[in-house]
Amino acid sequence: MPYGQFDMATRALDGGAFGIVIPHVDTAEEAREVADRLRYPPVGHRSVAGAIPQIGFRPMPAAEATKLVNDNLLVVVMLETPKAIANADAIAAVPGIDVLLIGTNDLTTEMGLPGQVTHPDVAKAYETAAAACKKHGKWLGMGGVYVDEGMAKYVGLGARFILGGNDLPLLMQAASARSQFLRKYQ
Repeated sequence: MPYGQFDMATRALDGGAFGIVIPHVDTAEEAREVADRLRYPPVGHRSVAGAIPQIGFRPMPAAEATKLVNDNLLVVVMLETPKAIANADAIAAVPGIDVLLIGTNDLTTEMGLPGQVTHPDVAKAYETAAAACKKHGKWLGMGGVYVDEGMAKYVGLGARFILGGNDLPLLMQAASARSQFLRKYQ
């Protein structure tokens, strides 16, 4: 979801999604707005739709339906700047936020270390976010780290919401491996 496009996020939720990822959340105030806009009362102030797909469109008292959705909704905020990392503890303290996902590619670029996902300063950012998540009972997320060394390091720090790759590079890797195998038989 583009940052601040809560109409797009709530449309996805009204359509049946059980999770939303919001990029570029730098402060606790921004995280509070995310939780407020995406969760039903009493946690937030999202408008209550009529029959919702998350409960199979079954009739259900509104209080029960909204609690069920709130309890099962995954709200992920992305930390992609040094400012966000500095505010990780305050962001993790926000009720209604479940995962602090480090967008490592954007973070390394913002730090002047483009692509250096295992740089000591990036590892320090992961340590900071991991400590905040542990303190506040949230999940640490990792995106943009697709090298085994980095993945192992950050999973070791507690990352459990992991973007393990994306479609194009994974397809290209498999196609390249298959091509190399077949070239042996020319």
